[in-house]
Amino acid sequence: MFRHKGKTRTLKHNIRIASLLSFVAGVVNVAGFLAVQRLTTNVTGHFAFFVDEVFQLNFLQAFIFFLYIFFFFLGSFVSNLIVEIISRTSDRLIYIIPTIIESLILFFLAVSGQFLISKNPDLLACSLLFAMGLQNSLVTTISKATVRTTHLTGLFTDLGIELSQLFFYKQKDQREKLYSSIKLRLTIITFFFLGGLLGGILFPTLKLYVLAIAASVLIAGMIYDDLKLKLMIQNRSKKAHPIS
Repeated sequence: MFRHKGKTRTLKHNIRIASLLSFVAGVVNVAGFLAVQRLTTNVTGHFAFFVDEVFQLNFLQAFIFFLYIFFFFLGSFVSNLIVEIISRTSDRLIYIIPTIIESLILFFLAVSGQFLISKNPDLLACSLLFAMGLQNSLVTTISKATVRTTHLTGLFTDLGIELSQLFFYKQKDQREKLYSSIKLRLTIITFFFLGGLLGGILFPTLKLYVLAIAASVLIAGMIYDDLKLKLMIQNRSKKAHPIS
């Protein structure tokens, strides 16, 4: 799911990572909005608000919206920087540090979030945007830009295009490719919705502790990936050295 890159990645790998990370993004999106009334998984709306505040000469508020955009960018930058550095020594480990950083941020905000809401809600929003920048950059790099999990605008655009192409693409290989892409996009949309639904249901009770669930899902995904790799290596070893 995490470890495969380039030609070794299959649709199954992309669907698994899309399910996991889009679910996390859905939780973060709803929890962040309910906590501080800010979008915390993408920056498109923040750019519009930034320009609006500039034209109204509200430069302090404009700077805050700029910070939202910058922290999402910074998360993406840091994630890929880590990937490039680690890939020089081991491709198998490139996803671990960005995912751990994202998990730690979510756990920290789960614990301290209520304090930040009252004292510094902008820091809370920036932290969530940084975490989502990390995630989006990592999955984009791993999947060669096939999977994006933190926002749905481009997904619905691509889904609309691909569904319309079904009326015109009749060759078997073309339709199989379209079906695979549509399946992947519907998976991302579905799990983003499920994550958001869970976040919305649990937020009145758990408040920002709901972010701990998202962080736990990330950790569970890493553990699953690691156990599956070890099992695969163990099975290959048994086949290579059968017991006589």
